[in-house]
Amino acid sequence: QAPLVASGGGSVEAGGSLTLSCDVSEYTYTSYCMAWFRQAPGKEREGVAAIDSEGITAYAYGMRGRFTISVDNAKNTLYLRINDLTSEDAAVYYCAAERWVGYCYPKTTYPSSGPGTQVTVSS
Repeated sequence: QAPLVASGGGSVEAGGSLTLSCDVSEYTYTSYCMAWFRQAPGKEREGVAAIDSEGITAYAYGMRGRFTISVDNAKNTLYLRINDLTSEDAAVYYCAAERWVGYCYPKTTYPSSGPGTQVTVSS
């Protein structure tokens, strides 16, 4: 399985929105946990959101509301919608997927994650 590659990042004005995507076609487990995490310059990795094969979502503290994680199983694509972007959201965002092992919450380390996508927020 190739590492997952996040895409869809870019430069957005503060207050704007962005949708990140990730092709998870090589990670189509019957029961899965898929997630997004991010890393801002000079900061530690931070979990953002996770979703399991039942559609149950989990968000890191402070992420619920402006962030929406979703999966299009027909397209084998994982998404992260970010609304009302602020400078605090500027980071490299990574996607990940793994077999469901009884729980699903946003972590910061996944063997499946590969290159992230840069999100820049301008004021």
